[in-house]
Order: sequence, then C-alpha cells, then structure tokens
Amino acid sequence: MFQRSAMISHTSQVLVVDDDSEIRKLLARYLREQGFRVLVASTCAEVREKMVTNRIDLIVLDVMLPDGSGLDLCRDLRASRSVVPIILLTALKEDVDRIIGLEFGADDYLGKPFNPRELAARIRAVLRRGTNTGSEPLERKRYCFDGFVVDKPARSVTAPRGEDIPLTGAEFDLLLLFLERPGRVLSRDQLLDLTRRSGSEVLDRSIDVLVSRLRRKLSAGGAAPIFKTVRNGGYQLAVKVSVPDPRI
Repeated sequence: MFQRSAMISHTSQVLVVDDDSEIRKLLARYLREQGFRVLVASTCAEVREKMVTNRIDLIVLDVMLPDGSGLDLCRDLRASRSVVPIILLTALKEDVDRIIGLEFGADDYLGKPFNPRELAARIRAVLRRGTNTGSEPLERKRYCFDGFVVDKPARSVTAPRGEDIPLTGAEFDLLLLFLERPGRVLSRDQLLDLTRRSGSEVLDRSIDVLVSRLRRKLSAGGAAPIFKTVRNGGYQLAVKVSVPDPRI
C-alpha cells in the first residue's frame, strides 16, 4: 500500500496529526519518501506547541483526537488568523459533516480509508494554491475594489483601513476567479470546473461555503456585500473592479 512512487521532491514541512501511532509512522515514512519534511503529533496540544516552535507549511489533521476535535482545532486556528493549509482526515461519510470542515476553514478533506498516494497528490495541490508559479515574474498584478487591494503574486488582500485579510488558499483562488471575470454570473458548475485541482474532490455545496466565508471576511474588513446571489444562476461580483498599471 505504501510503496514508493517517482514524484518530484518537495521541501515543504507537513505536520501529520493522528492519534493512531501506526498511521502516524506509516504516513510520515511515506511522505518523507516523497520528499516532504514531516513532523508528527497525536493531540491538539501537540499541534499548538509545534506550530509555535516550527514553521509548518501544511497540516494533515485527523478529526478524532484524544483531547478534542480536529474540527474545533481547525476553527480555532482560523479564528487566530492562521492561514496554514489544512487537509482533514475523516471517517465521516455524510456530505454535511465534510461541509462543516470546510465551513471551519479546512482547505480539503480525505475520507478514511485512503490511498497515501492520493494524500500526497492533495498535499501538492493545496500547496500549489499558495505558491506563485512565476507565470508573471516581473508583474505585480493587483485588483482593486471598494478600497480593497488584492495582490495576485503575493496572494494578499488588504482592507481599506490597511489591515491584512487572511484568506485560505481556496478562498483566495475563488476570489480571483470573480475578480478576473467582473460582472459575469458564474454558475456553481463553472466555479467547480475552475477551482477543481487534480486529485481533489470538490462538492457542489462547498462553493456556497467558500462564498459565505468570503462574504464574512470581507464584510469584517469594511466591504459592502460584494457577491450577488443569482437565483438558478450562481454568483456574481457586484462591485466595480479596477486593475492598476503595474508600472505605476
């Protein structure tokens, strides 16, 4: 099951969180073989400790932990403004339970049992969301709307009052889709096609969750409602978008 596969090495550090020592060992060994640096933890307390003392690029987080729920930990990390990507490991079969994880700020999820190769693929896909691939190496492409500034290469959002708005990778990607298509009504199917990553499972309902999260975060940063829900159509960006000259 955990056989070696030829993949491009990666230097990102992954924190694997599971209360099953055998699963931790197997996943850690496999991911290291794939070129990742790996830390392990078995409790919520260990996660918090390791995040203080180490640079963590992504967390693989089991839902059931001995000192609390992985879902609650995910929510707490987002409430503390952490944008470290999180992939939930869950044995829950109902879509509504998985949607709760997305609502709490998870970037992806994987149901148990799973193939470790799929987990490695999902880790790479989620990490790519937060990486500038260099398609515009000299261009600081920005989008402006209602006083907000979105820096595409830096993957940052600045509110009118100057504070940063922390977005997860999936939230930032979705916002960019709308900013690059201002005024267009985008159906859920279109958004799913545009946001789906190789090896990722995206639910139709997850688009609603991401839009809801964006509305909440941007309104907290001072924006009026920017997304219009179009009945039987999807969503539309309802504000004017400008793209400043990058040479200025």
